[in-house]
Amino acid sequence: MTVTRKSSAAGCRPATPRDPATRRSIGRAGQYLALLCYLAFLAFPFLWLVSTAFKPPRELGSVHPTWIPRAPTLDNFRTAFDEQPLLQAAGNSLLAAAVSALVAIVLATPMAYVLARRRTRFARAATGWVVVSQAFPLVLVIIPLFLVLKALHLVDARAGLVLVYVVWSLPFALWMLTGYVRAVPPELEEAAAVDGAGRLRILVSVTGPLLMPGIVATGLFAFITAWNEFFFALVLLKSPEKQTMPVVLTHFLGAEGVADLGPLAAAALLATLPGLVLFAVIQRRITGGMLAGAVKH
Repeated sequence: MTVTRKSSAAGCRPATPRDPATRRSIGRAGQYLALLCYLAFLAFPFLWLVSTAFKPPRELGSVHPTWIPRAPTLDNFRTAFDEQPLLQAAGNSLLAAAVSALVAIVLATPMAYVLARRRTRFARAATGWVVVSQAFPLVLVIIPLFLVLKALHLVDARAGLVLVYVVWSLPFALWMLTGYVRAVPPELEEAAAVDGAGRLRILVSVTGPLLMPGIVATGLFAFITAWNEFFFALVLLKSPEKQTMPVVLTHFLGAEGVADLGPLAAAALLATLPGLVLFAVIQRRITGGMLAGAVKH
């Protein structure tokens, strides 16, 4: 009887921090807490932007700011559209971002395939160039770039801005797609080659569908980068009717640097929404494509 009681008591002993299950639970709780703090850190600027966009001037000048506007209003949006050509600027940004992302993807996909499948000195040198090119600051290249575009008569032209965005986003797109190509099993391409398929046929019919999640993700990042870009658009575009959304947002600043805070927040919120909508719409397709690729593999 004594032995039975001891074993029963040992079986009911409470978990201690040294138990593996307890350590896993504590670690998982810590991870969730860190993720929650990170999400709050990311969401704070956006939530404050939304709150500011709907506040009337009296609340914007209050010494005791609040998260939720006491008297929400749409006057900031009306003022923003009356003061600046936001729709025209959004159209310019959309055109430049969409065309540059599409061209960058079309150029980067076959180049990434070659770099991933051909392990030569040229491939290693090209990969090194991709990494090094990301370290150049914009100020270092803007003057030579301006002179080149001026010689080509592409200054103050949408085509020139698109060309700059393609060149600037191509190394990043190439680096991302190279990693996706390397993740595709070469055995699938070898099996297609045995069946008589050529390189182009293999890239389009075999590798292409498996790369679609990576292509979508890379194109999305290229689009968002071009949509939010400010410096190149500020230097290369002078005509008001050709300026992009980030440049037009600076027009809400007065001559002395005083910001018209309400309309500026409303316009900035409108400029932020396309990226959020794209991420929300394409996220499921990216996940679905990854799962489809895994099933095919």
